[in-house]
Amino acid sequence: MKTSKTRISFLSFMLAILLAVMVGCGATEEGNESKESPSETNTSEETQGESSAGGFPVTIKDGSGEQVEIKAEPEAIVSVLASNTEIAFALGQGEKMVGVSDYSNYPAETANIEKVGGQEMNVEKILSLNPDMVLVSTFHYENHSDVLQQFKKAGMDVVVVDDANSFEDVYKNIQLVGKATGSSDKADEIVKDMETRLAEVKEKAKKVEEKKKVWVEVAPAPDIFTTGTGTFMHEMLEAINAENVAAEEEGWVKFTEEEAVNLNPEVIITTYGYYVENPEEQVVNREGWSEVPAVENEQVFDVDNDTVTRPGPRLIDGVERLGELIYPEVFGE
Repeated sequence: MKTSKTRISFLSFMLAILLAVMVGCGATEEGNESKESPSETNTSEETQGESSAGGFPVTIKDGSGEQVEIKAEPEAIVSVLASNTEIAFALGQGEKMVGVSDYSNYPAETANIEKVGGQEMNVEKILSLNPDMVLVSTFHYENHSDVLQQFKKAGMDVVVVDDANSFEDVYKNIQLVGKATGSSDKADEIVKDMETRLAEVKEKAKKVEEKKKVWVEVAPAPDIFTTGTGTFMHEMLEAINAENVAAEEEGWVKFTEEEAVNLNPEVIITTYGYYVENPEEQVVNREGWSEVPAVENEQVFDVDNDTVTRPGPRLIDGVERLGELIYPEVFGE
């Protein structure tokens, strides 16, 4: 099976999804963006500063691998990735946000904040906002280094937030942004809450007597994509004691309908309801899918894409929701 699959990077996958959204309905979404527990150590190399928690100046090691000195607490922040925006708001930095990614849609307050682009940044707009700090991604670091240098020359602190493909990665990013913004205590609180809730999910999952086979569909027909190992969805399915039928694959993988049907999933989860109307109905009505157990037993559900793919604090909401849908008798109690 492996040799017949088309694998793509997360970036390529998200670009394809964005194109489908814009062509299909005129809406856009950035779904995102796959150790040691920061909440337990709080002095990891990535976030270790030169002064006490919340104090400035502080030095961090960001996603670029470089040391970044932040001399004063930022009062105006720009975020060019939706996940970084969510992290900043969760840390209590919402009132400082003067610019956010075009795809930032949570919390609701982001609708009233200046939009500054995404992977392609609106450089003039960002410069005009004159922020103290700009939160960027490794994509920006690797592809727009000249722009980031321009920001630095303008006196802005540029913080590269690393890619994340696991809960542990997200914990580290929350700690990083927390340290950079002087909100380490809040970062500790968020991470601790996520760890506690995830542990509770795993404890409940021990009550599962028979694992269910789950097919996750992150892009619809005709170009069906699913998630293999090294993705949040796979980690979430493991946490609730469910079987990912595409576990032999890695990352985001393209399947034919025939290949998907042959996996005989007992539950089908879709994640594209934000740009495809009634995704569950579309799956159920596909020709040749009627004998798939999930279709026969009406076990097809759509979930909020952002809560299962966007590397931010709401991932824990996503895993809890998957538990409720797949094992209501266990997680619905």
